[in-house]
Amino acid sequence: MSSPWLALPDAVTRAAPRRVVSESWERAKQHELDPEHLLPDLEVGEDVLAEFRRAHPLAPVLPVIRKLLVRDAEGSGLLVAVGDEMGRLLWVEGDRASKRAAEQMRFVEGAGWAERQVGTSAPGTALELDHGIQIHDSEHFNRLVHGWSCTAVPVHDPETRRILGVIDITGDARAVDPHTLPLIEATAAAAEAELMVLRLRALRERPEHDERIAVAGFAPAGRPTPAGSPAPSRRSTPGERMRPRAFSMHVLGRDAGELAPPTAEAGAPLVLSLRHSEIVTLLAWHREGLSAARLADLVYGDAAATVTLRAEIVRLRRILERVDGGVGIDSRPYRLTAPVELDAHHVTSLLDRGAHRVALAAYRGPLLPGSDAPGIEQIRTELRARLREAMLGDAALDVLLDYAATEDGRNDAEVWIAALRLLPQRSPKRAGIVLHLERLTADA
Repeated sequence: MSSPWLALPDAVTRAAPRRVVSESWERAKQHELDPEHLLPDLEVGEDVLAEFRRAHPLAPVLPVIRKLLVRDAEGSGLLVAVGDEMGRLLWVEGDRASKRAAEQMRFVEGAGWAERQVGTSAPGTALELDHGIQIHDSEHFNRLVHGWSCTAVPVHDPETRRILGVIDITGDARAVDPHTLPLIEATAAAAEAELMVLRLRALRERPEHDERIAVAGFAPAGRPTPAGSPAPSRRSTPGERMRPRAFSMHVLGRDAGELAPPTAEAGAPLVLSLRHSEIVTLLAWHREGLSAARLADLVYGDAAATVTLRAEIVRLRRILERVDGGVGIDSRPYRLTAPVELDAHHVTSLLDRGAHRVALAAYRGPLLPGSDAPGIEQIRTELRARLREAMLGDAALDVLLDYAATEDGRNDAEVWIAALRLLPQRSPKRAGIVLHLERLTADA
């Protein structure tokens, strides 16, 4: 008797669009957009386009983007677009035939492709969600854009993390190839790194000039300095001026959290007990702070256990004093005195950006698996659910198969069915997946 799993089609068949798409469609409907008659406005006219380009912060790194993406686009049927933070396309380059065809849907320089104006599209939705995204053909809200597919990733200021613009690849199905999103993510990262290099280089070239200004009675930014004040002997880097350095803490796949200072010079990592790992993890996750009763409830499952909690906090503070760099715990509410980035934060950030392959590699296992603290169980469950949802909704086949081999995916029939749907009918992997599914259903 043949297996019912072999009857599944090659491609994924969904009764409804992906959640990220349906949510975007709902936003478009709230803006009262008409999917049948949507043409982007030309928000930047030809007479001022050159001025807009010169003034945009991504202009200095355009050679990096061209080298990594545009150089091989001619003849490929693909277009590479760079837009500003408002979704206005400032550069559209690539295959000339595709560029002419794209004019019909007004995918041209100066056009506004923000989601609130044209509905679901990779550049507009990437800016709306602040992470990379791929939009396939009919997933576009605008019917005039059906037949085109696109992948886009936002670009951030390397210091403030404010969105500066977006990089997009538009074309046929090749624009949403599984390798396209990681390629654009790498390009965005390279552009951000180049921006930082250019700023640091400019700072190195300014000190002598700034010192002459300071001697004349003015600070480098043009502010008066007190008479006789010496010029500063050290110029901090832009990142140092903008934000404090964060501690890191590893809590995935381990019961003893490892707290590491921002730099190796600040000392060795500190391994915490399970209880202290729970408290630091909860305070790092709830950065706004927690009342004594709320933290007691999340740690002990009893909001009245504040006396026990306070005693544990005292012990934890003494232990944290061993870490150089000044991390501590404030009261009323309880909160960390220095930012602590969990490896769980890193995974969620990667998922938000659509970097599923990297997120799966960064997920070392359940968060503090030996903990039964209600607050930890909640974060653990949330993280697992987000990873699973991303794998089922958007991950490439090879990433989904890697997830199926993990502890979380091994006994998840829905994951194996999704992988089977993505496999070609003649793939030699189908037989093994079918056998695994039959075992799962037999054990159910």
